[in-house]
Amino acid sequence: MTSPVSSSLRTTGGRALAAGLLAVGALAPAHAEEKFVYMTNWFAQAEHGGFYQAIATGLYKKAGLDVTVKMGGPQVNILQLMAAGQADCVMGGSDLQMLQVRESGLPVTTVAAIFQKDPEVMIAHDDVKTFEQMKGKTILISAAANQAYWPWLKAKYGLTDAQTRPYTFNIQPFVADKNAVQQGYVTSEPYAMQKAGVKANVLLLSDFGYPAYSTTISCLDKTVKERKAAVAAFVKASAEGWKSYLANPAPGNALIKKDNPEMTDDQLAYSVAKLKETGMVGSGDAVKLGIGIITEARAKASYDFLVSAKLLDPAKVKLSDTYTSEFVKDAKVLP
Repeated sequence: MTSPVSSSLRTTGGRALAAGLLAVGALAPAHAEEKFVYMTNWFAQAEHGGFYQAIATGLYKKAGLDVTVKMGGPQVNILQLMAAGQADCVMGGSDLQMLQVRESGLPVTTVAAIFQKDPEVMIAHDDVKTFEQMKGKTILISAAANQAYWPWLKAKYGLTDAQTRPYTFNIQPFVADKNAVQQGYVTSEPYAMQKAGVKANVLLLSDFGYPAYSTTISCLDKTVKERKAAVAAFVKASAEGWKSYLANPAPGNALIKKDNPEMTDDQLAYSVAKLKETGMVGSGDAVKLGIGIITEARAKASYDFLVSAKLLDPAKVKLSDTYTSEFVKDAKVLP
């Protein structure tokens, strides 16, 4: 039996209809962008700028992706949400964190490390200029520090758990106590100190050998395997977004302020300046290998530190399973 549509195409009217359908097809995109969700680990800020920039400037769309950046925060368990299918990849605070997450049973692979250094700093009053001089001081750190840089500081500089007190993400306890030292991000808390008129010395841990990468793109193994093309596109467009953001952050900043209305232009400008000054994105191995690169030597340094600090069981986690540099190397977006 001939279908009604087939019959109509034999008529003059049918030929017109066919032409019309072809015209509509020509106007339609070749394919719709593939949806992709990336979840950050904090409220929108300059430290996330390249991802917002890639949305604002159309880099993700050009790569065939319809990307949503979702904000994390102190009450948001981004790993749990990714495991539940509400995010495709997440922003790891560091590669150390992602190694420990894998040991806990969540099969996560880090496919890029946007920050070649960890932005973590220790902030002291102006009479304290070295880590050694922090002995005997009250040190304000978060609980998460115990699984990351604090064991490193203790081992290297002889600091002790007895010195520590909880950090509440508020600089006032530090300001009020001349004997205090506190944690921070090089792009954030020092700005708050500056605004408060407090003289302080800022020590960037990575300048003293702390091995961690930061601001990772970390995905479930299943996502990396089953959506390889989408992950590759996301990594490359994100790297391009970071290059663009550091050249002209205005488009990304507009979206950051939309997601986080409390963010100020002054804070954004300060943070971007610090990202550039410290070479957070475009230094070290990234100069030759591309934004987001993870090298075997650096990955091993993080792994070995965690093992030596008894924060990781090497019998449970094989280093080669925890990261891949193939996507960044294929993209090779130089800073």
